[in-house]
Amino acid sequence: MKLVILDRDGVINQDSDQFIKTPDEWQPIPGSLEAIAKLSHSGYRVVVASNQSGIGRGLLDMATLNAINDKMYKALAPLGGRIDALFYCPHPAEANCSCRKPKPGMFEDIARRFNTSLNAVPSVGDSLRDMQACTAVGCQPMLVLTGKGKKTLAAGELPEKTQIFENLAEAVRKIIAA
Repeated sequence: MKLVILDRDGVINQDSDQFIKTPDEWQPIPGSLEAIAKLSHSGYRVVVASNQSGIGRGLLDMATLNAINDKMYKALAPLGGRIDALFYCPHPAEANCSCRKPKPGMFEDIARRFNTSLNAVPSVGDSLRDMQACTAVGCQPMLVLTGKGKKTLAAGELPEKTQIFENLAEAVRKIIAA
């Protein structure tokens, strides 16, 4: 099975330090939806793994998160793109749960759900915690410079073998060419 794991905020859509709290605030990064469609057309299963602590902080509820994700799905559909599964952690950092990145719980859930090893599976994110969570289960870390990516790169401390790309479209070209 060909599988790709993507973070949402800062990779697929514009990020906000105040969280994405409404469907109107969800705006795709130029080229990201087309990149997901290319993955779908190339036979990849696309999975999103996203920290959504705004839920635990009371900034949005499940109905609103579902509406935001529905907007993303509806924007992908005309391009022939799809997200095969969406995993999220609703907990704030202080909850110290196992699913919040940088811990690998969400990735372990993905491996169980798809009954597969995540060894060398491309995982695209914009933060150090994205890179840490994916490398803990053997994924190939891919940092994009959108969202928090430029700050993450400047801060250093990236896991060994992290690949760096301007955006999701550039990362997807590399994934498909591999």
